[in-house]
Amino acid sequence: MSSYLTIARGAEAAIEVKRSRFLCTLERVEDEAAARAVVERLRRQHWDARHHCSAFRIHPDVERSSDDGEPAGTAGAPMLEVLRGAGVADVVAVVTRWFGGTLLGAGGLVRAYGDVVRAALEPAGTLRRSLVREHLLELEHADAGRVESELRSRGIAVLDTAYAGHVTLRLGVPPDQEERLAALVAELTSGAGETRVAGERWVDSLGT
Repeated sequence: MSSYLTIARGAEAAIEVKRSRFLCTLERVEDEAAARAVVERLRRQHWDARHHCSAFRIHPDVERSSDDGEPAGTAGAPMLEVLRGAGVADVVAVVTRWFGGTLLGAGGLVRAYGDVVRAALEPAGTLRRSLVREHLLELEHADAGRVESELRSRGIAVLDTAYAGHVTLRLGVPPDQEERLAALVAELTSGAGETRVAGERWVDSLGT
């Protein structure tokens, strides 16, 4: 897989069902430890709530959910299913529930937990993360501004610019675009420039 979806921004949504209040908090996370830290932070913040149910998906293949005292399968699992259905990863959903005094039954809980996560996903939006191969390109100071501007205008991601004896551009391209990058660099430097591979990383795609 060379790309996947995540949420564009953190978001919250709340619903009320028979006087029980459900608050969903969505946040981007990079690993399981960060997801669990979000759960614990919200547990401390909303100490007066009865449940802090959670679900998270971390690219490429980590999925976890917790019912946190609700009947088994009525909270974490439906929350995780909503995240799966939206196709998003690197995200944690925490639903904090303040009990309103009326039991909702298994079906009511499944609907409530799923609905509030769906509600939070709407303002969160999505963006695509793509695998890029990093290339370093050294340029003379006199040429760097022009070459950088041309590369950006042609859709090449400039991840970083370092100034020392030379100007070094850190460029990011999908693996299948490396030949195009080489051709562009050759064109813009009259054949004098050449990149070297410096690694790979996942980046938020431009223009999404």
